[in-house]
Amino acid sequence: MKTELKQRVVAGAEWTMGEKVASALFQFIVRILVLRLLLPDDLKVVALLLAFASVALVIVDSGFSQMLVRKPLPTDADYLAVFRFNLFAALLLYGLLTVSAPFVARYYAIPELARLAPLFYLMIPLNALCVIQQTICARRFRFALLSQATFAAQVVGGTAAVVLVYAGCGVWSLVWQQVLLMGVRAAILWRFGSWKPRRASGKLAALRAMAPYSTSLLATDLVTAFYSKVPQFFLGKLYPDATLGYYDQAVKLKELPVQSAMLSVQQVTFPALTRIAGDRAKFAESYRQLRTVVAYGIYPVLAGMAAVAHDLFAVLLGEQWMPTVPLFEVLCLAGLFAPSTMIAYNVLKVKADGRTIIRLEVLKKGMMTLLLALSIPHSVEAVVWALVASAAFDRLVNGSVALRLSGLSFRRLEGSLLSVAAVTAVMYGIVRCVPLVLPEATFVRLAAEIVVGVAVYVGLSLLFRLEAFREIVAMLHRQLAEKRR
Repeated sequence: MKTELKQRVVAGAEWTMGEKVASALFQFIVRILVLRLLLPDDLKVVALLLAFASVALVIVDSGFSQMLVRKPLPTDADYLAVFRFNLFAALLLYGLLTVSAPFVARYYAIPELARLAPLFYLMIPLNALCVIQQTICARRFRFALLSQATFAAQVVGGTAAVVLVYAGCGVWSLVWQQVLLMGVRAAILWRFGSWKPRRASGKLAALRAMAPYSTSLLATDLVTAFYSKVPQFFLGKLYPDATLGYYDQAVKLKELPVQSAMLSVQQVTFPALTRIAGDRAKFAESYRQLRTVVAYGIYPVLAGMAAVAHDLFAVLLGEQWMPTVPLFEVLCLAGLFAPSTMIAYNVLKVKADGRTIIRLEVLKKGMMTLLLALSIPHSVEAVVWALVASAAFDRLVNGSVALRLSGLSFRRLEGSLLSVAAVTAVMYGIVRCVPLVLPEATFVRLAAEIVVGVAVYVGLSLLFRLEAFREIVAMLHRQLAEKRR
């Protein structure tokens, strides 16, 4: 990774990764406290509401924010036009989703969905208020503000959820958590962000100029958002309420480290890679090292969570959530493909045209449609294995095209990950052996598994002098040296 990109990524990642780690830990504690008082049957309604809201949030953005990041010199008229579009789309979708909520509630036989929807869907217009603020912060590498706003919002929303659930408010606690999260974040970014809408003409011409690229991203992101929630849509209808609760919580707990890390990496690397897109050699080497370093951080977390899954649920969540364990273990396997897939997708957004991105998305989602069509009627266990196969296929497709666009050789690119995967596999195997020494599932055994996993992974990294480990240590040394100056 060349010096210019390193400085940009490290400076941004110092805040974003710090915030994401802190947020993930805080969210994990909140989720544990909340789930101990809620049953799997209770979570079905929130899972469905969040599935519809996730798709709506993609439509609100419509790819314009990423176009503004990619555009060399966006004007204030560009920002204003996109802001007005975001807000109009958000209010329209809020109205449509709220009006349709009673019909959705009848379809899924969940009367409470209609009562929760008007409050829950407020997260859509609240999010629209700060899309431009977030985009400008990303362009200017103001990740400190983004990180502080996000973490403060997580603290307020999470604290409210815990207080409300222990006060007997049930699933309403999770609804208020989402609304407060979006509301607090928007308030902070509006208060401390550098952009405010002024009386100027946000002309439609600005949107039309950005539309070709933005529409391509909208199509791919919308399909991705929809397909990521397809199991929730169908499991909620075809299976008992508890089944969706087990599945949705397995997904959420798996995503806490993966999504947090990948969002921070995507936030930082997309604008950074855009700046060096013209230097082919620098771009290629930066892509390779970013991919390796991110995998080095995510692989052991996912493998470790799979290794301790039984004790994690037994000790922290209780017997009512134990059916989630096998689903969680398999989904952690699917998450191992995320680093390569996501960073390759950033390469596509920088280097490929919109038509290429759409064609690839059609190919990937065609495969996912086939896998889900075969697995959903069978069982929820079949669904999670189908997600593993789909994740592997996505990695293959994105990675193949990114390999061609970057100019790297297959051996050079994939060879960087082999040592990381090998060390992760050894760590996983050793952690799974801990119950042979400590037979009873207790907090002490869970803590021992975590300590052993960290010690083995770091020890093997030192022993074999892994490139990613050395790169991370070197970046930390540079950051500490700069702070001392």
